[in-house]
Amino acid sequence: MKFRCEREILAEALATAGRAATSRTGTLPVLSGVRLDVADEMLTVTGTDLELTIRLSVPVHSDGDGSAVVPARLVADIVKALPAGAVEVSLDDEEMSISAGRSQFSVRPLSLSDYPAQVEPDAEPVTLASELVGNALRQVVRAASTDDARAVLTGVLIESDDEGLKMVATDSYRLAVRDLPQSSMLAAGQKVLVPSRALAELQRILTDGDELTVRLGAREAVFEAAGTRLTTRLIEGEYPNTRNLLPTSYPNLLTVGRDAMLEALRRVKILAQDSTPVRLTLGAETLQLTAITQDVGNAAEEIDASYDGAEMTIAFNPDYLASGIEAVEGDEVTLATMDPMKPAVLRGVGHDDYLYLLMPVRVP
Repeated sequence: MKFRCEREILAEALATAGRAATSRTGTLPVLSGVRLDVADEMLTVTGTDLELTIRLSVPVHSDGDGSAVVPARLVADIVKALPAGAVEVSLDDEEMSISAGRSQFSVRPLSLSDYPAQVEPDAEPVTLASELVGNALRQVVRAASTDDARAVLTGVLIESDDEGLKMVATDSYRLAVRDLPQSSMLAAGQKVLVPSRALAELQRILTDGDELTVRLGAREAVFEAAGTRLTTRLIEGEYPNTRNLLPTSYPNLLTVGRDAMLEALRRVKILAQDSTPVRLTLGAETLQLTAITQDVGNAAEEIDASYDGAEMTIAFNPDYLASGIEAVEGDEVTLATMDPMKPAVLRGVGHDDYLYLLMPVRVP
C-alpha cells in the first residue's frame, strides 16, 4: 500500500472514523485501530467498536493498493501534527511510514486478519433531508440518558405515527419530543430504538444541503450522508410510555425572550454550585431568577416577561433548564406549568413541533 493525500483531508477522515474505535478493547485489541483500504484511487477508513461503525472514503493518489489496521488515536495525532501539504503513507510487512515535508514517522500496524468483517446493509433505503434530521437530533439527543444501567433510556425512540415521524428521548428527569410531519422512514406503527451515542455522531456528519439515506434492519440501522456511512446496533427493550407524562392543559403560562432568558440564566448559574437549583419567581410582568448556595452566596436577576396564571416560585436544575431553552427555536419561549411540583413544558413560540418537558426540583 502506498498513497498520497492532503493532510487536512486525511486528518479529518482519521478523526471521524476514529471516533468509533474504542480504547476498551477487552479481548480484541484491534478495535483500538482504524482500517485503511486503498483501491482505485480511493482510501476507505473504517472504525468500529462492534456497536458503532463509521466508514468513509476520500480520494487519494495511489501508487499501490492494499489494506492495513493502524492505531486510531496515534495515527490521527501524527497526521494532525504534520506540516500542511501532501502526506505520503506507505506500508511494508513490518511498519507503516507516514511522512510530510521533513517529518518522518513509522508505526507498527495491528493485525489485519483480526479486524471484524463489515456486513453490507440489505434493508431498503429511505432518503430524508439532512438539515431537517440534523436539527431534530440537535433538539432531542440532549435529553437521552448516559447511564448504561438503564440501557433503553440511552436510546432515542423513533416511531411512525399518522402524521409522520416522532423522535423521543428521556433520562427520567427531562423529556424531549420532536415531530417530523410528512417524513417517513418506518412502516406504519413501526418503532426503533437507536443509541443516542450513534445519533450524536450522526449530527457531526450531517451537513446542510445533503441528503441522508437511512436503512433500518431488524437489528441495526445504517445512515449515509456526504460520503460517510454510520452503522449502529439497535437497542432491544421496551421504551417507557411517555405520553402519560404530558398533561392536556396547563393553567399557568410564562412567555419570555429566549436570548434574554439564556443570558440571565448564564449569569445566575455562576452561583448555582453543587447542584443548587435556580428558582423562577413567576409574576405578572417580570421573571426573577435566583440561585442560593449555602456558605457561598446568592445571585438574582429580573427580566421582562409576560405571565398568565397564579403567582408561584418553581425551581429547576439550571443545566437542564438551559439545555431546553437552547433546544427550542424562535425568539420567544413559553414555560407552561401546573404547580411547583409538576413537570413544566418548554416550547418555542410558533414552533409547535418540539417540546421539552422538565421535572422541577423541590426547594425549602
